[in-house]
Amino acid sequence: MKVTNLIRLMGLAFLVIIAISLYEGLIRVSSGAARAAAKTSADIPSGKPEAAIDLATREGVNLVKGEWRYSDTKIVEVDFRGPGADRQPTGSAVKTYDYTPHAGGADFDDSKWEVINATTLDQRRGNGRLGFNWYRIKLTVPERIGDFDPTGSTAVFDTSLDDYAEIWVDGELSRALGQSGGSVIAGWNADNHLVVGRNVKPGQQIQLSIFGINGPLSNPPTNFIYMRYAKLEFYKSATGPVALTPSEVNVEVVRNDPAMNEIVGPNPKVFKLAEGFKFTEGPIWIKDGGYLLFSDPNANTIYKYTPNGNEEGKLEVFRTPSGYSGADIAEYGQPGSNGLTIDPQGRLTINQHGNRRVVRDEKDGTQTILADTYEGKRLNSPNDLVYRSDGTLFFTDPPFGFPKAFEDARKQLPFSGVFSIYKGKLQLVSRDFTGPNGIAFSPDEKYLYVGNWPRALTGQHPRAGEDPVSRPRPGHW
Repeated sequence: MKVTNLIRLMGLAFLVIIAISLYEGLIRVSSGAARAAAKTSADIPSGKPEAAIDLATREGVNLVKGEWRYSDTKIVEVDFRGPGADRQPTGSAVKTYDYTPHAGGADFDDSKWEVINATTLDQRRGNGRLGFNWYRIKLTVPERIGDFDPTGSTAVFDTSLDDYAEIWVDGELSRALGQSGGSVIAGWNADNHLVVGRNVKPGQQIQLSIFGINGPLSNPPTNFIYMRYAKLEFYKSATGPVALTPSEVNVEVVRNDPAMNEIVGPNPKVFKLAEGFKFTEGPIWIKDGGYLLFSDPNANTIYKYTPNGNEEGKLEVFRTPSGYSGADIAEYGQPGSNGLTIDPQGRLTINQHGNRRVVRDEKDGTQTILADTYEGKRLNSPNDLVYRSDGTLFFTDPPFGFPKAFEDARKQLPFSGVFSIYKGKLQLVSRDFTGPNGIAFSPDEKYLYVGNWPRALTGQHPRAGEDPVSRPRPGHW
């Protein structure tokens, strides 16, 4: 399946949910309190790397199938708002300054930028004095670096710019309170070392965007910006995801309707709390326990994250396997659990991809199967779920969990359904979707929202005998 956009959307939703759940806890910690050492992208593995690629050489750039692209920036005047009574940008209209282009995004189009030879990174660029610029390169992790297989290793980018640098990785500029170096400025002409990938695998792409800054800013110099060196290094390290010191990441809200201001404030914050997962899904905040549960269906694992204010939280495995343990598990890309939620009695309810069922954890430690078949045929791979206040459970059932999705021989139902369960009775709510995914109620429960992925996006084709529906019929939302 072509799931790039799905991954980005689910990743953003996951981050936003975490931020909303934990933001109050973060700001309650006094800025003057003693803080432990931050664990950020700047904390690279100890020891010497197993392999290194010199990105300032043609051979190195060819090995990662990349090319360096370059652009100067312009300082421009823009409209903004001054500080209001809430100390946020809600006051009177003002003029301020920004720069263009904003090229940190992973999908930023740099196709018209100048392509520069890797051997010229140390060439002086820009026009001197107060100036900024961009260097961008998309890397592909090679099959081997010499005799070293990078599979499962930690990738680190090393560079040094004259005079300062900020480094975006896959469209993200993460930074924690007190952080020095890594993604942010390390110091006057200092080196920047940062983790750009954990548990990497050959073929994985990493987009780097390096923002060069001429300094000192308060006394713009008579020299120019250049890159002293650029290396991609690989370290053997413990596999699996890691918790981080809560690190703020960039967020931009496109407000097509003023009503969005009632939901998202003028200065929203999103924090990265952990990284290194294969695919994150189904976050649910456990209020009574004060922790977050979420799925990694690719890793067949449910994780538990317990926050610790502005300090590094605790990340641990809550359950594995979380959704499948069959003999053919090696065929699956996403065998594990997906959506998680809590019923009105506080019991964890789980959609299991590989097991093709919806289950509920009971208070005595047992597990109840709520649904696994419909009219004698196995469900596809239950995806997301939500309870209504009366205890009715609604869930989506696309074939995304199958190794071959729509074309998988294991698929028995000729449609992708939305189902409900009330007092033990399973009912079909709709068969009018090709790829029903996320599901949620409006606050007043008058509307049930279902996110649908059409086959045009998933790249799949229906099998013979399947419903030829390509989009929901009017009136069936």
